[in-house]
This record gives sequence, structure tokens and C-alpha cells, in this order.
Amino acid sequence: MYLGLDLGTSGVKALLINDNQTILASGNGSLDVSRPHSGWSEQDPAHWLRATREAVAAIKASHPEALASVKGIGLSGHMHGATLVDAAGNVLRPCILWNDTRSFAEAAKLDADPCFRDITGNIVFPGFTAPKLVWVKNNEPDIFAKVAKILLPKDYLRLWLTGEYLSEMSDSAGTSWLDTGKRAWSTELLAATDLEESQMPGLVEGTAEAGVLRAELLAEWGMVGRVVVAGGAGDNAASAVGMGTVHSGSAFVSLGTSGVLFAANDRYLPNPASAVHAFCHAIPNTWHQMGVILSATDALNWHSHVTGKSAAELSAELGDTLKAPSGVTFLPYLSGERTPHNDAKIRGVFAGLEHESSRVVLTQAVMEGVTFAIRDNLAALNAAGTTISRVTAIGGGSRSRYWLKSIATALNIPVDIPADGDFGAAFGAARLGLLAATGADPLSVCTAPKTAETVEPVTALSAAYDEAYRRYRALYPAVKAAMG
Repeated sequence: MYLGLDLGTSGVKALLINDNQTILASGNGSLDVSRPHSGWSEQDPAHWLRATREAVAAIKASHPEALASVKGIGLSGHMHGATLVDAAGNVLRPCILWNDTRSFAEAAKLDADPCFRDITGNIVFPGFTAPKLVWVKNNEPDIFAKVAKILLPKDYLRLWLTGEYLSEMSDSAGTSWLDTGKRAWSTELLAATDLEESQMPGLVEGTAEAGVLRAELLAEWGMVGRVVVAGGAGDNAASAVGMGTVHSGSAFVSLGTSGVLFAANDRYLPNPASAVHAFCHAIPNTWHQMGVILSATDALNWHSHVTGKSAAELSAELGDTLKAPSGVTFLPYLSGERTPHNDAKIRGVFAGLEHESSRVVLTQAVMEGVTFAIRDNLAALNAAGTTISRVTAIGGGSRSRYWLKSIATALNIPVDIPADGDFGAAFGAARLGLLAATGADPLSVCTAPKTAETVEPVTALSAAYDEAYRRYRALYPAVKAAMG
């Protein structure tokens, strides 16, 4: 048996699979995000441990015998978070999360140093880890002085699970400290932020052994023997492992809290000017490109909160038949945007409202705004040298057929819906646990799920979508100018 642990922004998911990769059980533990100031986003790492215990306890309650047979655990987690610990392993402050944009000035200063783009292959985004540490140095110097180790969120879980200070390539590529082509920490970039390599965790591949479960947790969870913990992956690379998106040219679109357009590559293809992420994959000798928008289902959840209707109810009001875009345009930049704008200050907006703009019209505009942001990502990946002919849809938003039809039409490519099953980050983490425990061939293990349905572009609405996209593209510079 193999256990996948996925540390998400809103909760921890535990997933148990057997040797045949059949899912036997799952459990969840909930999490909240603290936003003490505009643009800030934090979590208490102690809550991750509580949520992990809740998730595993749910599996133990239903499948204790299966849990006792676990031989490998894989980890996945939201990326870029700055979890700072002292020499005793104590957390020094709440973790600054991936969607926190307070360090935009620090990011711009680092990005102005050409070494960062040259070595990492990426823009230094405000959400990345390095500018957060510069912000801490500038604003919380007493804490900065005590930092003994800097851990990404899933790697803090690993510290608790195993006592080891280790990370892996896919997650570490999002720190702005990794030499992405060489798959190693850059002492030059660390020095540029007044840090040393000794403050970083050791590096392994995502499929490699990266610690063994502590005796205390073995007893608590009813496991026996030697339970290996894999290197694991950042959440999007883990999702790619779960989806079998490990071969060059394969791609998926994720409609989660954030939105991602992910393509696997068999070589390192950096193009920072496109604002596309060029990261290491969780599979050895493999890389990937990724366009990221900061608010996907988060935008619909915001709309849900304002209207008092659940996201499911809002989607149901639209129905399944794709409509031509109305005159209402929505920019989904509720906490800034990454690809293609790299703009921490921009904020969302509705434009073109009129008396007839009903709740349904606004819901349609919100979904279209996210769709057009993903189309921006496709254009950016194309500019970075990657061609995508079709995508597989994952994430909570992919349950909306309307949204998938909108994406297929806007991007003018088919969108595949996988057969019933859970092929997300927790499943990918479980696969990595299997690989670390058995040493199996990653490409034979990380197969793609069967396609249950393919959503084709609605070609009759292509021209209307193209025109709405032009309005969407024209709105960004106008809003940016208005915001000053």
C-alpha cells in the first residue's frame, strides 16, 4: 500500500492506493487562510500537522488493515511558501503563501539582476520564495537573523514525518534559488539574498527516498516496518504525475483555487520574458512549462460569497449550453496576476455592466474571465516554444461542463475529461511514494487515465469568443492606468 499526502491551500488530502494503483480510501483535513493585510496570505504550519492527522485518521477509521500495510508515502504541496524555522526546528512566523504579493518591490529588485533569470529560467515573481525572505530581512530582521532552515510547505510536513531537512526539484524550482538546468541550489543567488546553502534543505529527485517515517507516527497510524517517504513534488508537478503528464507534448489545464496550464518537456526550455514558469518535473531528467493565473475557482468562490449562492448553484443557473459572451467583461485579478502580466498590484474588475446584467450574466463573465486568462497562458506557452494540441481538465472547476466548453472554444483545442477517478496531486503523491518504495520505472507507473469524454470547441461561437477576448485584452492596460 502507498499513501499520498497533498497539502492544499484549503485542506490536506490523504489518498491510499494498492500495488495496482487502485484507490482504496481517502480522508481530508480542513485549513483556513489568514489575510491580515491587503495582498497578504498566510497559514500557521501547526495547522498543516493537525489537518494531516485528521486526513490520515479518516483512512485509519475505515481501512486500518490497509493502512498497516503502507510501505511508501509521497508528498505534494502548494508551492513557494516560506516556512522559516530556527536551529531547533521551531517555526518562527506564519508561512507566507504562494498567493501573497507583499514582496512585489523586493521581487522587482531581484528580477532586475539578470543572474536570476539566467540561472533559474524564470521571472522572480512576488509569490516566489526568495523575495519573501528579502521582505522578512527588511521588515522582520530579528526573525531573519534566527532562520536556520527555509522549507517549502510540503517539506515542513516531511520534517515532522521524518526529521529530515530535504526537498526535491519541482518544488525547489519555484524558489528563485535553484539552477533549474543543473537541478542544484545556486550559491550565487542565495548570496544575493544574504543566505547560505546551509540554510536550504538537501535536494533529491521526486521519485527518490527522502526519509523514513518516525516511530511515533508509525504507532499513531498503525503502520509497521520501514515506511519510506518520497521526495514528492510541488502540487502541479504532482498533479502531472497523477495525470500521466510526463511525456513531452502532454498537457493539462487545472481549474483549482489557482488556474494552471501545464505542459511536460523532455528538455529545459526557459523563456522568462513570456512569464511562463520553466521548472524541473518530479520525474528525473524531465522539465515542464507552466502558465499560472492566481484566481480560477477562487474567482467563482468570490462571486459566490457576494451573491449568496454556492458555486454549484451559480454554475447550474448557466446550464450546459455554451452562450455567446455578453457585453460584460471580467478580469479575474483578485490578488494580482502572474502569467503573462507579472503584476502584483492589478486587481479585478467588471466592465460593461448595465441594468440587464443579471446574476447569470455576471457568472458567465466570471467564468469567461478565467477562460481568457488561460488563453493568455496558452499564448505565453506558444511564445516559449511549446505547442499544445489538446489538454486534460482537472480540478474542482472541471466539474462544470459549461466552463470546459468555454475553455475548449476560447483555446480552440479539445478538452479531455478523464474517466471517473481521482488523478490529482494526492494520487500523484501516492505514485511517487510507490516509486520511492519499489524503485519501479516512472514512465511505466505514471500512465494517463482513460478519457471518458472529450469537449470539442463550439466553432459557431469562435468569432464571438475572439471578439470578447479582444475586449478582455484591451481592458488590462486601461485598468492598470486607472489604478496608477
